[in-house]
Amino acid sequence: MKKLNDMIKRNIVVIGASAGGFEALKKIVKELPSDFQASIFIVWHMSPDVRGILPEIFNKLNSIHAANAYDLEAIVPNRIYVAPPDHHLLVEEGLVRVTHGPKENRFRPAVDPLFRSAAYAYGNRVIGIILSGGLDDGTAGLWRIKSSGGVAVVQDPADAEVSSMPESAMREVDVDYCVPLDAIAELLVKLTTQDIKTDGTTMRDDKTRIEINIAAEENALENGSLDIGSLSPYACPECHGVLSRITDGKIVRFRCHTGHAYSSDTLMAALSEKIEDSLYGAIRGMDESILLLNHLGDHFAENNQLQLAAIYFRKAKEVQERSTAIRLAVRSHEHLSKNKLMEEIDQDSTV
Repeated sequence: MKKLNDMIKRNIVVIGASAGGFEALKKIVKELPSDFQASIFIVWHMSPDVRGILPEIFNKLNSIHAANAYDLEAIVPNRIYVAPPDHHLLVEEGLVRVTHGPKENRFRPAVDPLFRSAAYAYGNRVIGIILSGGLDDGTAGLWRIKSSGGVAVVQDPADAEVSSMPESAMREVDVDYCVPLDAIAELLVKLTTQDIKTDGTTMRDDKTRIEINIAAEENALENGSLDIGSLSPYACPECHGVLSRITDGKIVRFRCHTGHAYSSDTLMAALSEKIEDSLYGAIRGMDESILLLNHLGDHFAENNQLQLAAIYFRKAKEVQERSTAIRLAVRSHEHLSKNKLMEEIDQDSTV
């Protein structure tokens, strides 16, 4: 058993990527030495019906064995574990967990559950890396890794195909390294060969344990999902359950009592989409009302009930006018995100 201040290695590498991350992941795996002794865990956002092709590609690039992870698989060095489609990838001490828990940041697999579980299980032995991607999945998880004594790495946003994920991490987390893609494999070799001390900084708090259990498919409400934050006025965009507001340092995020979780940026994006869906729903209802009113007006006109027909035609025209206003609202509706608002600040400052 390791004693306090025994020398150990950083041998748990967790990587999160989304849009633009496919080529980045390939490059990192290709450039790692074949005898790389750490265990690598990868979450890449993908559609739930996409076949998990990453391991096949990685195995053509390097002799480090890669495979879609399976539940309760042993963790061994010199191995790449990939989150399979539509499943979260988690780690426990010595074991991999593959689960179908609630979506986080509208994804399954999501980056935050992997990062959170790695920090909880392995503390300062963890290296967390955020690559190219949209919005901010992984930011809260990287904060947890850093707060547990691990190393926080982001791909240089200027070097990323989609810069939002690394930019978000840099805003919210005191990252240790911001490097271009070309330098990440070399950095990993350096970090995993350095001796470090066990320092007892692993944050095994109740909140993190509850959130890991939720991702591991345990009943969110029975596990205390309502106890890990303060109730907010917002409803979950996915299931309409009440959202609790959770704070990690300066990071604010949300989780509903059924288990769905959102960063503040992802929640904003989801609500923006719901607004558009609702507006189109109103337009559909109005179009149907116009069709029915005109149809009935024609019916009454054919039966020589001209006064009644005129009322129906007039009401159809009034609905049409209201529909036009809503169509204008749809065209002017914005899909908001923190990065987009930050860009507006930059634009305003240059005027």
